[in-house]
Order: sequence, then C-alpha cells, then structure tokens
Amino acid sequence: MLYTRKGDTGTTKTFGCDQRISKSSAIAEALGSLDETNSFLGICKIRAKDSGLMIGNSRIGDVIHGVQQNLFIAQAELAGAVKTIISGKVKEVEKLVDAIEKEMPPIKTFFISGGTELAAFFDVARTISRRAERRVVAVVDDGKVKIGKHTLAYLNRLSSLLYALARLSNHKSGITEQPPDYK
Repeated sequence: MLYTRKGDTGTTKTFGCDQRISKSSAIAEALGSLDETNSFLGICKIRAKDSGLMIGNSRIGDVIHGVQQNLFIAQAELAGAVKTIISGKVKEVEKLVDAIEKEMPPIKTFFISGGTELAAFFDVARTISRRAERRVVAVVDDGKVKIGKHTLAYLNRLSSLLYALARLSNHKSGITEQPPDYK
C-alpha cells in the first residue's frame, strides 16, 4: 500500500525510531531536501543520456546515477541507519571535477545560468543540492543527528560536480558562458 494514514496528523518516523516527529522538523526538512536533490537529478540523468556527454570513459548519466545512489546512503545515515559515505566516494567526485576542469577554460568570474537546457538543469540541481547541504548542516549543528565527516564533504563536493557538469554541457555544445555585467 502506498499510504498508511499514519502521517495524516503531520508527523512521520525516521529509521529505527519509534517516536513520531513533525514533518516540519529540521530533520524532516533535511531528509526532504536530499530527496528533492535526488529527484531532480533524475531529470538531469535522463537529459544527460540524450546528450551523449562523457567524462573520460564514463557517461554522464551513469555518473549521476552513482550520485543518486550515494544520496540514498546520506539519507539513510541522516535518518539513523548505520550507513555512511566513505572517503573514497568523496575522492571519486573530486576526480570527476578535476577531469572536467582540465577540459574547460579557467573560471575567472561568475556565469549566468543557461546556455544549453542540460546546463540549466545542472545549475538548478546545484542550487537544490546546496540547499540540502545547508539543511543537513543545520541539523548536525543543532546536535539533532551525527553523521560522518565524509558525508558532509560529499554533499559539499556535489555542488562543485554539478557546477562543473553545467559548464561542461555548455562547453561541449560550443556555447560561451556569459558573465554578469553588473550594470
């Protein structure tokens, strides 16, 4: 059954916890933000498959699928499961970003989002992931949950990866990034 009626009063439960919490609580907000990130990445994954973009020998769609898998680990950890992001997953993201940066002109300014549709999707995903990171940091700072240092590092690197993917999408399509003119 897709519904239980248990949340009809505005409460929910996290993994291994018998106590119900408000759906507006900081932990529910953090979990929801990670879920939102993961869901939006589904759109990016589908669009990336259509683009044929690669990072080395890896298809972008496969890279995003791996990120989605890792976000499930982060959500499980945040909800209280004995799961965590390991340091190797952070290093994987760093290697991907480094590989993309080698193909791109250096960053000298901010860029206006857009160019290709895929780049715009990656930019939206980046901002959603940054919000999720802020929500997770807030519950960690409040002492409501404890998560591994690599999980926080992974969430931080994720937005860098998404920014790099947006830039790569534009670059491979021959689109010059437009800086703001601040006028």
